[in-house]
Amino acid sequence: MPATANLWALTEKEKQTLRLIVRGYDAKSVARSLGLSVHTINERLREARRKMGVSSSREAARLLFETEGDGRSAPIRELSADKEIGEDRGPGPIDQVPAPVDGVGRAYRHSPIIIGVLLMTLALGLLASIMVPNMVLVPASPPAASDEAAHSAVVDAARQWLALLDQGRWDDSYRATGSAFRTLNTAQIWADISRKVRTPLGAVMSRTFFSQENLPAPPAGYEVVKFRTRFANKADAVETVTLDREDDQWRVVGVTIG
Repeated sequence: MPATANLWALTEKEKQTLRLIVRGYDAKSVARSLGLSVHTINERLREARRKMGVSSSREAARLLFETEGDGRSAPIRELSADKEIGEDRGPGPIDQVPAPVDGVGRAYRHSPIIIGVLLMTLALGLLASIMVPNMVLVPASPPAASDEAAHSAVVDAARQWLALLDQGRWDDSYRATGSAFRTLNTAQIWADISRKVRTPLGAVMSRTFFSQENLPAPPAGYEVVKFRTRFANKADAVETVTLDREDDQWRVVGVTIG
C-alpha cells in the first residue's frame, strides 16, 4: 500500500517548496527563486511539517521526494538546517536548475510490498519504500578486510528478515523494521499488505545475493541489498531490501519485490 503525497493533504505550494528544499535550497534561496518573502516560505515549511507529523523540514522534503518517485530530480544533496532565516541575511548561492512543480506518476511497475523510508523514505523509501528510478546510487567499493564484517552483516540482516516473510511471521518482521518505517505503518497494516502481496508468490525455491549499494541520503545514508529470488509462483524476481543503522543494529526500512 504505497504512500502518496495526498496522504498528507499538502498543497501544491507546500510541495513546490519541499521539492526545492530537497534539491539543496535553503529558505532564503527558495524565497528568491519564487519571488516571495522568507516569512512566506517558512510558513509553508512549518505547515508542511505539521501535516506530515515531522519536526524537520529536511525530513519532510525527503519523505515527499521518496513518495513521488520523481526520476527527473537531482540526487539529494546536503540539506540546509531547519531554522528560521531572516531577510537581513546576505544572499546565498542559488541553484539555477528549476525544481519540478507538478508531481509525476510512478515509473516503476513493480509491486511494492512495503513503504520504506528510503531511504526509502526512503522513500524509501527509502526508502520504502519505493525505490526511485534513475536515482544515483553510489556502488559500494570492494570491501577492504576491515569492512568485510560490516558488509556481511548487512546482507545477513536482509536475508534473515526476508526469511521471516517466507515463514509468514509478519509480527516478527514488523518488529525488525526501523522506527521510520513503523511511523508510517502499523503492525496490522503491514500484516495485511504482506498477506496480499507476499503470500501469493508461494514458497521460496532459491535466493541468491545479487548486489549491495550505498544510498547517500540523509540523515546517514542507507544500504540497499538485492537478491535474485525464484518463488514457486514467480520464476524470476528481484527482492530489494533497504536498511538503516539504528541502535547498533541493521533495521529494514523498505522492501520491494519485482
